[in-house]
Amino acid sequence: MTSPPAVPVTLAEIARLAGVGRAAVSNWRRRHDTFPSRISGTDNNPHFSLADIERWLRENRKLGKATGREWLWPRFEALGDRDETGLAIAAVGRLLAGEPGDSGGPADPEPEPGPVRDAVELGRREGASEVLTFLLRRWLDTHVRQISTTPEPLADLMAQLALGVRDASAAEYRGEPVTVLDPACGAGHLLAAAATAVPAALSRPAALLGCDRDPVLTALTDARLGLLPGSGPQAPAPVIAPGDSLRADPLIGTQADMVLCNPPSNERDWGYEDLATDARWAYGMPARTEPELAWAQHCLARLRPGGAAVLLLPPTVAARKAGRRIRGSLLRTGALRAVVALPPGSAAPHSVSLHLWVLRRPAPGENGQGPGELLLVDAAARFPRSAARETGPEWGELASFVRSVVDGAAGGGTAAEEAAGAEWSAVVPVIDLLDDEVDLTPGRHTTPAPGHAGSRLTDSWNEVGDLLDGLRAESAGLASLELTGDTADLPTATVGELARAGALTLRSGRHSAEELPPEPRHPGIPLLTLSDLLMDGSPGGWAHPHDAVVVESGDVVVVGVSREFSAWVHDGPPMAVGPQIHALRVDPDVLDPWFLAGSLKAPANARHAGTHASSSSRIDVRRLHVRRLALPEQQRYSEAFRRLAEFERLATRLGTLARELEQGLGDELAAGRLV
Repeated sequence: MTSPPAVPVTLAEIARLAGVGRAAVSNWRRRHDTFPSRISGTDNNPHFSLADIERWLRENRKLGKATGREWLWPRFEALGDRDETGLAIAAVGRLLAGEPGDSGGPADPEPEPGPVRDAVELGRREGASEVLTFLLRRWLDTHVRQISTTPEPLADLMAQLALGVRDASAAEYRGEPVTVLDPACGAGHLLAAAATAVPAALSRPAALLGCDRDPVLTALTDARLGLLPGSGPQAPAPVIAPGDSLRADPLIGTQADMVLCNPPSNERDWGYEDLATDARWAYGMPARTEPELAWAQHCLARLRPGGAAVLLLPPTVAARKAGRRIRGSLLRTGALRAVVALPPGSAAPHSVSLHLWVLRRPAPGENGQGPGELLLVDAAARFPRSAARETGPEWGELASFVRSVVDGAAGGGTAAEEAAGAEWSAVVPVIDLLDDEVDLTPGRHTTPAPGHAGSRLTDSWNEVGDLLDGLRAESAGLASLELTGDTADLPTATVGELARAGALTLRSGRHSAEELPPEPRHPGIPLLTLSDLLMDGSPGGWAHPHDAVVVESGDVVVVGVSREFSAWVHDGPPMAVGPQIHALRVDPDVLDPWFLAGSLKAPANARHAGTHASSSSRIDVRRLHVRRLALPEQQRYSEAFRRLAEFERLATRLGTLARELEQGLGDELAAGRLV
């Protein structure tokens, strides 16, 4: 009998299974002759047999505390490509839920021996939902660049907003399940949020409908929803169908009480030529460059009278010239009720302030013109970017703020007046927005709360004083440095030579450090990329710590691109680094990290190690030179390098603050708010 092929695992996966860092696994491989040999891959990215690794870890008492789920994942990953692995995970969920097979017949039989059967058995022991959620999350993490997901807190907020804006008195809402549709459901995050939010708010189950043009995602969504706690005898079975909602809607004729959608963005081939006379375009034929407005009208067409829809859209949809007529029509008819600008980091792409559009189909008896006003909420200004990029938005505060303003405006009367006067929001008459641009960007129509500008300026001037004091202190120490007359060549060593001698370890960021959504329950750490360095230098994404090169406090970080070349000692929490960013970890008995970083950062050093091909040429980090000095002598230089780094930080911050003050003071003076 032929034995099954070996399941390959990488060094990062071994580290996760053993509960250690990747460097520890590399040390085991180097120091133990009994460590299994690689079965594939390269020396830099070796693959090992999962069975051999498990046996070695067990024999050497290094098995760690990895759960059975962790040992399952490499076997699923070895099944084949993205689709095959995804369908296998969906089969696990279907079997655990005891659902009928795809043909609608009896329940699927027990699977053949393999990862699917092992996952089903584990789910029956440890919890079906827990095992399926783990496998789905790992699958999404692996393919995060190909699949867009809605973070769970944002999905919850969208469901709550739709519940608050819908017409609760409509006959369709009395005594029946509340129908919730997601026409581009992806992996089912929005429908899962609605399955929890609807029963909690209305004491009635949700009838979940969804479709997606990716059949693997619809299979996963169907399996996921079948295991939700709310999926009991009172709740209708979810109906999830594969298909393109815009071109050939498999749920055509459906009318929903709520529609939640995070549609594909910036797609030119969305069916513009085929759908020119479609009845859904009641507000105007979308331009080829406006697929998001096609999705908005599709969602409105699928709503019952009085129903509400919430869409997550790029900020450009609020202002693009090609969409101004449709935006105007949505305003005149009262279909568009609110636009909310979210802080960067709320969802992918994390560097952009995405918008929530809240829409409502007129209820019976309404005149079809709505309230004649639009609510605009600038949550991006209320929760500044600097805080969002470090840890993601504070979802509790953000959701509470947005819900209070939107619910207040939906309440009418005094509640609407309070919403109009709330901080960072405005209730704007539609007539004031119907100009040549119909620009619905919240930040262009809202103003800070009274007193906000004054307190902000006071804080800025206080910071200027602190920065100047710090610069004086650091400059006094640096000014005391004296030039030496000794110009003799001193012995040096390259980074490559130091690495071979064991004085430091050099690790380079990889493309495998894929970005993850910043969810509170996600085991990710901040990810720093070259794009982040070009923006503000703060980590802008998230990565799984076991699949990335992680920099810890005391490590030296080197950027290997000429235009952004730099080196510094990391002194914050752990973070991952992307391609062309390198991490150096020193042996503290041989090297001082501040001396190393300061020496590497010297411009002459970069010129020596660069390719000189262009401004974007790379720096060969291994060719960078460091003077050979005894550790006590390094530490003397280290103090000067520390002062120089702090001087640079203070000066950079002062320059940024000066520009912000110039702009802020200019606005206040021009408006007559300063005398």
